[in-house]
Amino acid sequence: MYKSLVIAVLILFGTITIFAKGVKPPPAVLAAFQLKFPSAKEVKWEKENGTEYEAEFIMDKGEYSANFKDDGTWLETEMEVDYTTLPDAVRTAFEKQVNKKAKEASKIVKAGDITVYEVEYKKGMKTKELVYNPDGTMAKMGSK
Repeated sequence: MYKSLVIAVLILFGTITIFAKGVKPPPAVLAAFQLKFPSAKEVKWEKENGTEYEAEFIMDKGEYSANFKDDGTWLETEMEVDYTTLPDAVRTAFEKQVNKKAKEASKIVKAGDITVYEVEYKKGMKTKELVYNPDGTMAKMGSK
């Protein structure tokens, strides 16, 4: 009974502070988000795919996004960071690999306490991204 009441209160607070872009996450996602990020402001929700939701929000004067499975399981949190604050190994690897200026940089913390760093840059009309492990090795590649 107490657990149900706590979840109901969290959902109520979550729906008051969350402004959805036409997407309303399931109650389990809202409750999990509120527990993990109680000071989040200006929250906007999107559906990433059939079973995953992403919240974009402001917290501690920074821009964040967090992904959750539809059952409320937290998957990852991404926060924008200044390129100069990336680990030296990541900056060195990016600069050797790409002869371009970084457009944006992010620190991504995934479930299992895994941290990677994403660096975006422009190539022609496209935004490309490279993802590095903290030691500067490539984690994955992609484009937007």
